[in-house]
Amino acid sequence: MSGRQLHTKGINVKLIIAAIKPFKLEEVREALTAIGVRGMMVTEIKGFGSQSGHTEIYRGAEYAVNFVPKVRLEIVVPDNLSDSVVETIAKTAKTDKIGDGKIFVLDVGHAVRVRTGEINDDAL
Repeated sequence: MSGRQLHTKGINVKLIIAAIKPFKLEEVREALTAIGVRGMMVTEIKGFGSQSGHTEIYRGAEYAVNFVPKVRLEIVVPDNLSDSVVETIAKTAKTDKIGDGKIFVLDVGHAVRVRTGEINDDAL
């Protein structure tokens, strides 16, 4: 990284992790793009929370589904954009039904763009 320090004082970057219902992904992506989010990582996951799974019928037999499909979004943004991102995800992903998801916000120690060596908010 050509001698640059990885930790630059005063640069605040946040990692926002959201678990949402899969059918809400495209709508959430479009809403985030509209407020200036330039990228995200998306993973298909399974999980459970308050809904504790559910039952389904397959070939006439009822069985328990302990984990439900979700989509995990990971978005790294400058601190000044994090509240808007959280509000946008919460508003757009909401269906008013159990299992709408969760959002977590974490501090990022540092970020590096591999191609250029840019750091922190410049790496986003």
